[in-house]
Amino acid sequence: MAPVNLNDLLTILPAVFIVVWACVLLLVDAFAGALGKRLTPWLTALGLVVALVLDVSAAGVQASAFNGMLEVDGFSHAINVLVLGAGLLSFFVSYDYLNRQGIAKGEYYILMLFSISGMMLMGAAADLIVVFLAVELLSIPLYILAAFAQPEPKSEEAGLKYFLLGAFAGGFLLYGVALVYGATASTRLSEIVAAVAAGLENPIFLLLGAALILIGLGFKVAAVPFHMWTPDVYEGAPSSVTAFMAVGAKVGGFAALLRVFIVAFPSLGVDLAPVLTGVVAATLIVGNVAAIAQRNIKRLLAYSSISHAGFILMAIVPYADDAVHRDTAAAALFYLLAFALTSFGAWAVVMTLERAEGKGLELSDYAGLFRKYPALALAMLVFMLSFAGVPPTLGFAGKFFLFRAVLEGGYVGLAVLGVLTSLVSAYYYLRVVVIMFMEEGKPQAAGSPLLNLTTGLTALGTVGLFFFSQPLLDWATNALLRLF
Repeated sequence: MAPVNLNDLLTILPAVFIVVWACVLLLVDAFAGALGKRLTPWLTALGLVVALVLDVSAAGVQASAFNGMLEVDGFSHAINVLVLGAGLLSFFVSYDYLNRQGIAKGEYYILMLFSISGMMLMGAAADLIVVFLAVELLSIPLYILAAFAQPEPKSEEAGLKYFLLGAFAGGFLLYGVALVYGATASTRLSEIVAAVAAGLENPIFLLLGAALILIGLGFKVAAVPFHMWTPDVYEGAPSSVTAFMAVGAKVGGFAALLRVFIVAFPSLGVDLAPVLTGVVAATLIVGNVAAIAQRNIKRLLAYSSISHAGFILMAIVPYADDAVHRDTAAAALFYLLAFALTSFGAWAVVMTLERAEGKGLELSDYAGLFRKYPALALAMLVFMLSFAGVPPTLGFAGKFFLFRAVLEGGYVGLAVLGVLTSLVSAYYYLRVVVIMFMEEGKPQAAGSPLLNLTTGLTALGTVGLFFFSQPLLDWATNALLRLF
């Protein structure tokens, strides 16, 4: 076995640092006693900041590692920024929430770090084997975190459901990789493209493999019909885990989808377009229509997350069109940023109102929020408007750029469906607003400095960054320059 090249490790230093730091914290938490358990959360935040600084300082680096199995480029740097930022926000919303719920344990943060490393590797994966390994590194800690509130039955059920369906989806992904290898004699993305250009003896294997990979990654991003786990897991898992999962798993899943399909399967774009269109349509319709019937805020946000997966998937439909694929991919990256910021803000409000034993999670618990906690209600208003795509919020800019790119690709019907389902979503988002501002009630909030800080910063960011939408889109476009 060839020795590990130090340059390879330095090339992916932020991800390596996160893994090493998680191992160090594992020892600190195990052997440093009560002091170590108090320090572990703050050391986690410190590690995320250091990794973010390492990544930003290497933003211009473009290199391959481990014989081309990992690609460090603008796209992987952008994904790292999103993932590490999500990790920091997750720490902010988790610290006081876990203490209040009585489930604060050091291994929570260690598992979160391992999952983040998997997300980072998904953004840099240039080999299907690495994609599979990164998916498992992302997922296995999340299975445990979903059941973290044990012996709470709903949390244990959430962890088991997520594990069983995740393992099932992993099988699809691995079988898809095997079929692609059978068709092209390689799992390296660049070599797959070369094999296709040279001609394949069994092109049907490549198409079937790509379809199975789509199923495996579709589970990660909660696209219909691979979404069945989402409402139960979102409701049963601790809310801080759900917030982290809703953003991190989506960013990682879409990072892999964009890189794999744009780089390795451009020749299948015409064949896969009808399938992708059907998945997008089903995801938009099911996510938004099912959300109308929800009375629990966590389940409502679960179906909301499904619908937003449909919007982002719209960007992948015309991925084989050389004239628009950079614009659509940049719009998807921008939308991920908007969704991440809005989602963490909404979940911060949910955690502020949530009480022990799952109380405070019904929509009726938000009645009278504006009268008693006006700042909290106004922040939630901002997040609901952003989810619905109302200006001046990042959510509006995300949908505008996305619909524009899809229209440029010639998918007018898909854009129209997106607009119509956005109108449907406005109903259940504004229903939350009506309950908060117009109904009588006595809500109970358990705010904390970190939760309040997260709510305020994300609300300001959701509105303030709207006025910098074009520079942010340019950043996303520049991040994709080497990917195409």
